[in-house]
Amino acid sequence: MKKVILITGASSGMGKETAKALISQGHIVYTAARRINQMQDLKLLGGYPIQMDVTNESEIEETVNTIIRKEGKIDVLWNNAGFGLYGSVEDVSLDEARRQFEVNVFGIAAVTKKVVPHMRKENSGTIINTSSMGGKMYFPMGAWYHASKHAVEGLSDCLRLELKEFNIKVVILEPGFIATEFGSVLIDNFSKISNQSPYKNSMTKIMEGTKKAAEGNGSSKPSVIAKTIVKIVNSTNPKTRYRVGKFAKPMVWMRTYLGDKMFDKIVMSQM
Repeated sequence: MKKVILITGASSGMGKETAKALISQGHIVYTAARRINQMQDLKLLGGYPIQMDVTNESEIEETVNTIIRKEGKIDVLWNNAGFGLYGSVEDVSLDEARRQFEVNVFGIAAVTKKVVPHMRKENSGTIINTSSMGGKMYFPMGAWYHASKHAVEGLSDCLRLELKEFNIKVVILEPGFIATEFGSVLIDNFSKISNQSPYKNSMTKIMEGTKKAAEGNGSSKPSVIAKTIVKIVNSTNPKTRYRVGKFAKPMVWMRTYLGDKMFDKIVMSQM
């Protein structure tokens, strides 16, 4: 059945790859991102790109109103916009940390708040929130990123219970290592931090590991996410969580069952 879908963060990586797959299946796909120039290929395929910043409430409202005016409903919202902020707690400014939460957490909340009333009216809908395996575990130098994804987990769990009576499903996507812009963003974050940082050695090791993963077989292709989202969209009863991509399942398993000290040893042994 053809569905009306809104995807945030669709200008690259997982969002763009999935948009292509959903458009090819005949769904009506609206793609939202700040970089609208990078979504023109989606327009040629039959998608509907919209320039929107998830931290700008008026832009969100305008986007949702446009879709409702044209389509009358939104069947699926995929809150995919987000980025990774890396650096030690000591080095990263609180302004940068607040920006991380504005996009990764409050951005999800802002878009959701505008879409939910329309889903309630239809007594139907699916909301997919992109968390990460990092929402269940942690790596050094990623405190603010992991904190934001842990928050996405809690937000989504509560939202799922709140919306159950309105027949609105809330699904949490927990990707592992995916070949996207994430690695380059991490390296850029580190490069902005002073060479005088007391954490320079740790940052160097993490950068080397990130580059090695990008060059080798350390990440899954975005297509694994696209297949998963397509499955969720086409399901009448999707699972609560989908953990997909390189290392996602084993890393979360280790974090859950091995305990803090053992998991700490495993993580630090990779540095």
